[in-house]
Amino acid sequence: MKIDGTRRNDRATELVLAYYSAFNRGDWNAMLECLDDHVVHDLNQGPRETGRAQFAAFLQRMAASYREKLSDIVVMSSPDGTRAAAEYVVDGEYLADDAGLPKARGQKYQLPGGAFFEVRNGRIARVSNYYNLQEWLAQVS
Repeated sequence: MKIDGTRRNDRATELVLAYYSAFNRGDWNAMLECLDDHVVHDLNQGPRETGRAQFAAFLQRMAASYREKLSDIVVMSSPDGTRAAAEYVVDGEYLADDAGLPKARGQKYQLPGGAFFEVRNGRIARVSNYYNLQEWLAQVS
């Protein structure tokens, strides 16, 4: 299949790939540009946050404590382009203490993760992230 951007599911796939490409570059502004102003962010085993400003604050918290790159990214989208899902592998380093988690000592970790997306008007309107927190804890403890 040729992805040429003329089909709604192609555009949704390209949007999610652009979001993750920006993540891997550490380009938070480009990531935020992929998001709807009222984006809903479901954190793994955490609260729901709403809005670009909340998402930007989340990115700052993450950047302070973690250095991560994603690989083996696979994106699937619904035919109408309103939903997408991604699976990936996270390679990371725990740089600084994050509240409620073990002490950071530069521990390296690798684990699979995934996310579900809602796409509206060419932007990501919802991101729900999932990974195995117990596996992460085992790797950094």
